[in-house]
Amino acid sequence: MEQVHRESAGRMRSLLCNGQSSPAIFRTALTSVPPGERDEWLDLVLGLDTVPDDGPALPRGCVPYMPCPVDAVLRMVEHAQVQPGDVFVDIGSGVGRVAALTHLLSGAAVIGLEIQPDLVRASREMAKRLSLSRLAVVEGDAARLAGDITTGSVFFMYCPFSGERLEQVLDGLESIARTRQLRICCVDLPLPARPWLTLVSPPSGDLDVYRSSEVSH
Repeated sequence: MEQVHRESAGRMRSLLCNGQSSPAIFRTALTSVPPGERDEWLDLVLGLDTVPDDGPALPRGCVPYMPCPVDAVLRMVEHAQVQPGDVFVDIGSGVGRVAALTHLLSGAAVIGLEIQPDLVRASREMAKRLSLSRLAVVEGDAARLAGDITTGSVFFMYCPFSGERLEQVLDGLESIARTRQLRICCVDLPLPARPWLTLVSPPSGDLDVYRSSEVSH
């Protein structure tokens, strides 16, 4: 990465720590970085130079922590129309990278849901370090807890699991969709067909955005 972009990351980190950034300021700084260097730039801003290893709390069948590309998150925020009034929920949030980036781009409140204690601890430390007061992290199993985050309006999954565990998460989200419309965003994760979910995003490579429809009781 060029030195000018390293310096840009340092300035942005200082702005965040001092509560002097905004979605417009952050987006301008991020998009001024060449696409191929944005992931490294974001990690410098967030101070994610080291990431804890996956531990024994990762259930069988779950995908080990992988950072979602910045480009995918940029497209998700655009296609899902994430707004400051939304509550964005990252299912399988790891160290909080997507949650933090989504908040910084949109102003939305964000909640990470993560089962591995070391990753939860790292994400909470990052939020505290950067004064991200609208980022919260819930420790627990998404298969049991996703449907309990009833304040969520946008739910995000970056291939955290599939099969029965994914079915359980969708069952939980369906209970929320009975009360209001949700947006469900997936990267590299085809969802099983559900009558209450409609694919609404235009073709965008690895990204799918769904909206819920009214669920009959």
